Amino acid sequence: MGERLRLPAPLRHRRFAVFCTGRLVSLLGSSMTPVALSFAVLGSSRSATDLGIVLTAGMVPMLALVLVGGSVADRFPRNRVLRLSNLGAGAAQLIAAAILLTGHYSLPAIAATEFLGGVCTAFTTPALRGIVVQLVAAEHLRKANSLLATARNGTKVGGPALAGVLVATTGGGWAIAADGISFLVAALLYRTITLPPTESAHREGVLHGVRTGWREFRHIPWMWRVVTAFTVVNIVHSGGWLVLGPGIAQQTVGAAGWGVVLSVRAIGVLVAGLVMYRLAVHRLLRLGQICAAVTAVPLLVLGLHGSYPLLLAAAPAAGAGLGVSGIAWDTTMQENIPNHLLSRMAAFDDFGSYAGIPIGELLAGPLGSAFGDRVVVLAGGVVLALAALAPLRSPAVRGMRHPPTGSNRPLPR
Repeated sequence: MGERLRLPAPLRHRRFAVFCTGRLVSLLGSSMTPVALSFAVLGSSRSATDLGIVLTAGMVPMLALVLVGGSVADRFPRNRVLRLSNLGAGAAQLIAAAILLTGHYSLPAIAATEFLGGVCTAFTTPALRGIVVQLVAAEHLRKANSLLATARNGTKVGGPALAGVLVATTGGGWAIAADGISFLVAALLYRTITLPPTESAHREGVLHGVRTGWREFRHIPWMWRVVTAFTVVNIVHSGGWLVLGPGIAQQTVGAAGWGVVLSVRAIGVLVAGLVMYRLAVHRLLRLGQICAAVTAVPLLVLGLHGSYPLLLAAAPAAGAGLGVSGIAWDTTMQENIPNHLLSRMAAFDDFGSYAGIPIGELLAGPLGSAFGDRVVVLAGGVVLALAALAPLRSPAVRGMRHPPTGSNRPLPR
């Protein structure tokens, strides 16, 4: 008889297997929402302004509350936080779907559901990044993060296409309803997860926990250096790639050509997750920063009037760089930050990352008008690469080893 097929090491931990299933279900639903929501709002209102208001309504509470969400996830059991936040997000999406499916579109109502979803996201993301260390053995963290990244990026490839089919055949409301149901299913799965007892901050208030987290964040040199760098990276990426990039592409390769570029870039991100599952690296953080710098290459190609084949070659390389850097960063945080601080540190990281996005989106247009789109994109590519590499000047970043020496984190039972 042949050798029995063995599950990937992290999935042999039952709790992680359940968690990973919940994430996959939730991610598949969420990957459909951007397409479905955009077409549903535009189809109902025929106003791009309405769509901008709806999208902003989801981003504002997330930025405002993510630090509180990190403190809550360090103070209370993370499985409980995830269960409640997923229930809230599911309710918000089902209400939005009901409004759209019954033909009672209202901008304030849809914006309110997105606002509630943003509130839930603020509590979900820090808990998600903190709970992994409680579900798998320390030596399986990199592989666990690789599996989660592969699931996330796989749904980004298939989810939008499925949403497009649903929008075209039944309407965007049904895709949003599917997202709401996916949140509820994930919440039910998270309910079955039990966590081992850990050091917590139950005697510390939530707001005091935010202040304590800020003090700790400032005293972790490798962390604040990398978070600051990625704030700059996200400013450049959102402005150069997401705002100015499509305009440049429209004049050269057209919308279809740009769509192919985005697709092969997504494939690069997906492949990175598969490679990182197998790859063992002692200087994981250093590798991550170098790979983050590679994401600048397509911007340089656009800025320098590079050919379409060159852009097609650069896009998957940048996607792979993005995928590797994300896995390297999550694993480094989980291995080197105490569990009782991990969600708060993740929240400060999220805040820095998300805050850079609207800044880049707002600056891109005026800078492009003043200096020319290609000049701004080229300069942005240079700035992005330098920002990603800047933390490597610090011995704390260059010398970070994987796995860390002297780790005494108990393994999950």
